[in-house]
Amino acid sequence: MGKTYRLQDWLPTTQKEIELRGWDYIDVILFSGDAYVDHPSFGAAVIGRTLEAAGLRVALVPQPNWRDDLRDFKKLGAPRLFFGISPGAMDSMVNHYTANKRLRSDDAYTPDGRHGMRPDYPSIVYSKILRSLYPDTPILLGGIEASLRRLSHYDYWQDKLLPSILTECPADLLIYGMGEKPIIEIARRLRNGEPIGNITDIPQTVVLRPLQEIPTVTENETDIVLHSFSDCLANKKAQAENFRHIEEESNKIHAKRLWQATGNRAVMVNPPYPPMSESEIDASFDLPYTRMPHPKYRGKTIPAYEMIKFSVNLHRGCFGGCAFCTISAHQGKFIASRSKESILREVKALTEMEGFKGYLSDLGGPSANMYRMHGAKREACEVCKRPSCLHPAVCPNLQTDHQPLLDIYHAVDALPGIKKSFIGSGVRYDLILHRHKDENLNRCSMQYAHELIARHVSGRLKVAPEHTSDRVLNLMRKPSFEQFGQFKRIFDRVNAEEGLNQQLIPYFISSHPGCTEEDMAELAAITKSLHFHLEQVQDFTPTPMTLATEIYYTGYHPYTGEKVYTARDAREKLGQRKYFFWYQPEQQHDIQQSLQRMHRPDLLNRLYGHAASPKNVRQSQSDPRSKGNDKERYGTGRYSDNRPAKRSGDTTAFRPDNRSRKKRK
Repeated sequence: MGKTYRLQDWLPTTQKEIELRGWDYIDVILFSGDAYVDHPSFGAAVIGRTLEAAGLRVALVPQPNWRDDLRDFKKLGAPRLFFGISPGAMDSMVNHYTANKRLRSDDAYTPDGRHGMRPDYPSIVYSKILRSLYPDTPILLGGIEASLRRLSHYDYWQDKLLPSILTECPADLLIYGMGEKPIIEIARRLRNGEPIGNITDIPQTVVLRPLQEIPTVTENETDIVLHSFSDCLANKKAQAENFRHIEEESNKIHAKRLWQATGNRAVMVNPPYPPMSESEIDASFDLPYTRMPHPKYRGKTIPAYEMIKFSVNLHRGCFGGCAFCTISAHQGKFIASRSKESILREVKALTEMEGFKGYLSDLGGPSANMYRMHGAKREACEVCKRPSCLHPAVCPNLQTDHQPLLDIYHAVDALPGIKKSFIGSGVRYDLILHRHKDENLNRCSMQYAHELIARHVSGRLKVAPEHTSDRVLNLMRKPSFEQFGQFKRIFDRVNAEEGLNQQLIPYFISSHPGCTEEDMAELAAITKSLHFHLEQVQDFTPTPMTLATEIYYTGYHPYTGEKVYTARDAREKLGQRKYFFWYQPEQQHDIQQSLQRMHRPDLLNRLYGHAASPKNVRQSQSDPRSKGNDKERYGTGRYSDNRPAKRSGDTTAFRPDNRSRKKRK
């Protein structure tokens, strides 16, 4: 039987709930684009509980109706300190639209998956309403939507370059990244009577300043002046150059302040806080969450909550730096890991929840196997500005010991009430395969791989090779597809040794910058030879503040200045996507015609068994693997992806404040 909670155990959402607490005022009111789930994976709950722990009275208004008489915005009146806007754990535009800009029919963060409970760009819509109703009350922006739009950015859904979101709405200040530290400092200073307009120096915040405050030099020891928004509109290369500075400063221990002139104001981005310490991240996860949706949703299902209900997040941050992923832009590349004690406390709490049957759906994070990994020499990390610790090769300073993670697995599985703990987060097999000078670390990596496959797979293990072309993978900042083959052979061997019949589920992306239709045809032939019928796939969706999006918009690689081809229109994108489904009869004729047009009868033969005339065969210039034996390279291919699986990938890049359901790792 689960623990019994009272209505007062949740943050109040109505005047009645405030009265139950005996309050005669509210310090902070949060407006959220999501339903209210009091869980550490939901950003609004994390920020609300953090402020509550600091002694503030906090209320939360989930999914307010912005289309009626605005009663949801009026019902609690004005708070003493500020309004906070958390637009949602998933970017509103990704939430609303597919990669082809078609309107989605559901919303995983709404009761019963109902669509239409939040507007496009809630940060803008909510703040305009609040400013019109309460002109004198400070308004703060946070969450993934604002975080990724803190400077000029390409908006795929409007197909144009936009300025900082702070210039498009009447908010006073924007918090980017994980918000606990800055929100507490802002609240402290407002509580002490400091005007919101004077609070301009808090790390990890963005404010608007007069143009004359912009430094006169382009770069010095503390500041970098980016190309102005008007310059970026006129010259796409200027936007590409800006992005390199933005990404590097987002991933440095000692970052610089960024400035960008936008109209008659300057956007000033303060450097981020240092990564959270173990005690700080423990304090956030140990807050008194009920771990359940608010009682107002009784009898309804919130799909996103059901997915993570019996899972535990071990850490924040990701040092993979994948070109298409927003994790490092929001959480940073440095790993902040929880203590074993904090993790075990949460697992014990899960075992007492109603409906728990002994199975943990995930012990993971933004990536499954980065727990407690860090630079061996701190001084090397302090001068590093690489956005990825894994690309183009694993950093020699990176300590990739899997033993702390194995210790967590062993401790969790030994707890009463735990029958099995599964790993649902994406596994970085390049970390497992990396060879160290220390043979003890190499043996530990192989032990991790064996235990992961033998004990922690719920029938299907998710990995993300993303593509088969090494040229495309290099643009993605992903390892060679050869490494997928190495890991697949390990997976096959462990399954054979343990008498298991599990599936390895690879994820792939089409239409990523640099990817051509011929690359996709090669991907189809290689995966076909491995007996994969792909279903866990997606078209590349340009989201703000990623390397891939900057290449998509500008046509240039921000780090090399080289031009990069990208499929942009619907015809090109569908022309690539069809190769995922080469096995569907309705795709066969179109693919045959395309391969004949590309003069690739060799691929036609590999996909459909048609005889190919040797004089017409032109070996691929993009991927010499077409000449080899794919089964020899990548394994026997015993395990196929023939069933649809619940994927934790498409929304992960858009988890704002805690555990990221990253687009994919």
